[in-house]
Amino acid sequence: MTVVVIGTVGIDDIETPMAGVQGVLGGSATYACMAARHFAPTTLTSVVGDDFPPAFRQQLERLAIDLRGLAVARGKTFRWGGRYHANLNQRDTTFVDLNVLRDFDPQVPRHATSGSYVFLGNTDPLIQLRILEQVRDPRFVVVDSMNFWIQSKRDALAGVFRRASVVVLNEEEIRLFSGIHGLPRAVASLLALGPAAVVVKRGEYGAAMVTRDGWFFAPGFPLHEVVDPTGAGDSFAGAFLGSLAECGRTDPEALRRAVVYGSVAASFTVEAFGVDRLCAVTRADLDARFGEFHRMVAFA
Repeated sequence: MTVVVIGTVGIDDIETPMAGVQGVLGGSATYACMAARHFAPTTLTSVVGDDFPPAFRQQLERLAIDLRGLAVARGKTFRWGGRYHANLNQRDTTFVDLNVLRDFDPQVPRHATSGSYVFLGNTDPLIQLRILEQVRDPRFVVVDSMNFWIQSKRDALAGVFRRASVVVLNEEEIRLFSGIHGLPRAVASLLALGPAAVVVKRGEYGAAMVTRDGWFFAPGFPLHEVVDPTGAGDSFAGAFLGSLAECGRTDPEALRRAVVYGSVAASFTVEAFGVDRLCAVTRADLDARFGEFHRMVAFA
């Protein structure tokens, strides 16, 4: 089964209290593809400018990510800058330069338009809807978003959620979208729109998945050091969807397994700046840490 990832490919400047990097490969689609590739053939749909460094494209190609859906437009590539607070759980966006993303009209490659597992990364919900119009009978659709789109295009975003299989948001975003403070009620209002599940991103505390049958929790992996949290949520979504595509099932057991693999991928992502750790990790590394997760939560 093919995983189709739609989102941003960009160039990031990242600053933490310990260090910082400039001009590194980033973007929601980049992180998601690098995680999903371990489980299933993965196609990237996005746009970059003609200034996109050839080394970054080669980096994606070396990981066997299908770039037939990566358009190159005249102009500058999307750029983003972020500065993290001391606890690394909060960050300030220092700048966002949409550049070629302003006129992005995504085109999913023909070979990936039927029966795919689709991740709609954090982008304009009108773009997400255009993608759904191109994909025929998707097997499973995972949607991510953020405060900016919730506040500026809530109605369009609700339309995306109605067509999603799983919605992935953090607690703040769920409360903002629903207008309800209590998390269980807020999540229930999202499920009422139609998705089969809502995944609640909880940062260093892991993730929770809520279905009509109840709650499932995956803890955060106890790391000795977190270097850079950028992209952790996107790598979670990529591995989550990739795991489902690999097994070809979306039953409760498969969904729980996918949540743990998502948490595993996110835990590796934060161990280095940008995509460096995610590029180096192997499937054997993912499986070994999956086993550690299992031992952490197993009880008689």
